[in-house]
Order: sequence, then C-alpha cells, then structure tokens
Amino acid sequence: MQQVITELLKGSYGEVRLNEPLAPYTTWKIGGPADVLLIPQDKSRLISAVKLLHQHDIPWIALGRGSNLLVTDKGIRGVVIKLGHALETVRFEGEYAFAGGAYSFIKLSVMAGKQGLTGLEFAGGIPGTVGGAVYMNAGAHGSDVSRILQRVEVLLPTGELVTMQKDDLAYAYRHSILHTNPGIVTEAVFKLSYGDRKEVAAAMAAYKDRRLRTQPLQLACAGSVFRNPEGHHAAKLIEEAGLKGLRVGDAQVSPLHANFIVNTGQATAHDVLTLIEQVRNAVSERFGVRLVPEVLVVGER
Repeated sequence: MQQVITELLKGSYGEVRLNEPLAPYTTWKIGGPADVLLIPQDKSRLISAVKLLHQHDIPWIALGRGSNLLVTDKGIRGVVIKLGHALETVRFEGEYAFAGGAYSFIKLSVMAGKQGLTGLEFAGGIPGTVGGAVYMNAGAHGSDVSRILQRVEVLLPTGELVTMQKDDLAYAYRHSILHTNPGIVTEAVFKLSYGDRKEVAAAMAAYKDRRLRTQPLQLACAGSVFRNPEGHHAAKLIEEAGLKGLRVGDAQVSPLHANFIVNTGQATAHDVLTLIEQVRNAVSERFGVRLVPEVLVVGER
C-alpha cells in the first residue's frame, strides 16, 4: 500500500489526502476516514490511477456526491476516488444529452428543461450524480433512468473503458448490473424529446414544491432509506407502525417523511444502522413485510 501511496503522491494523478474523514463528503455527514482519498485531475489521470490500483491489487471505491450512501464509523480501507471536475461535463446534441458521471443529476434536469427537452423532469428531486443515478436506476414520479438512458461509458476495475447499451445494464427496480459488476460511469447518454419549455418548467416547479413540503431537506440525510416493497410504500408502512420521530442517538426517523433518516447533530453510522434494524423489525412484526434498505453501506465493520 505504501508503494502505491508513494506513486500517487509523485505521479500527478491528482490531489491525494491520507486518513481523510469522509463525513464531509456524504450528504448524511457521517463516516470514518479513508486510508487514501484521491481526487483525479482529469479523466486520463483517473484511468491511469485505476490501472495503478489494479496492478497492485489495491481495493478502491468511487464516490460522487455521497448521497444514498452510509460510510461506516471505521471508514474505508484502501483508496476512495472522489469524482469531481474530471467528470463534470455536459452537452446537448438535438434530443440527446451527454453527461459526465460526476455531473449533478438535478442540474442535468434543469439544463435539459432550458433546452426545451422533456424526459428528465423526474430527476429534479434526486440528489447525487449522473453516475450514481445510472448505478441505482434512480427514479421518481413514475419514471426512472431506464426509460431514457441510451448507453454509458464505464471504466472497469482493470482500467479498460467500455461502452454499455441500456439493455446491457439489466435494469430492475433500483438495481443495475453495476451492483455486481462494478465500474465507474464516466459518461451517460440520454434520449429525450422536444417539449414545451413552459410545461417542463411547470412540472419541475411542482415537483420541487412538493419535495420541499414533504422531505426534510434542511437536515443531513441520504434520501429514501428503504425500497418500496411490491404493492406497498415504505414510508406509509413506517408511519403506520408509529415510528416517525423514533431515534437512536442523533439519528432520527424524520417526523416529516418516514422513509428518511436524518442526522440531527452528531449521528454515527452505528446509530443509523441500529435505527434501520429497529424500523425493519417493527414493520416486519406489524405487517409481515421485511423492508430492504436502498442506501449502500460501505466501509470496515
């Protein structure tokens, strides 16, 4: 590991930070340190860094905006690659949107609307990056990524760049093949449609207003914690089980939206995980439904 750290420090791969706390890099504001945090300067340096890590068999994960993610209190061993300016690109060609993996998914929806393109309105309330949205098949308001995605460019753990068509991703509810065959989404191509700018703007404004009224966005959170079970809404089950406001330490089931767990101060990952299990057990006992977490838990246990 030390040899790789030395090479990263002298190789101009990008900014390197050792034993870097990850809480500031997640929307939950929770998480222990990474052995190494690497912020690549550009796409070519990113590719070179991944090849170096593969060559030395060093474990790594990619980090976008840190939403839908819980980093454990012990942190992450190996290297965390923070995707930033290297992949924050966007361009439009007719009805197609080309977005870098680190580009804000919300910002992409806004930019598409300004282009008079419809199809991304649902993304206006989904925090995180384009890459994270592709990975999770993110969705809202009856739509999701699988409905508009054409293809993606993916950086494999070997350092090889490949192009995957939508059907290659084996999309399902909040799932893609990237869960089992990991890689970094470097660019995604979306097929949109021309629409009325005023109608697109009105739909996005309505979604935004609803989000602000119903979600605890003023507190540190990670979005929806649980997947919706078939035929049910997780938030409704949690609320009907009387769990709104339930807390462990500074982690709390939001009194505003039951499928959000908020960090009210100095919550730890242990607090959140304990609360998740309490919610799952209570809902299972009351309704016979076992909730499945949507958030990704990473790090040393």
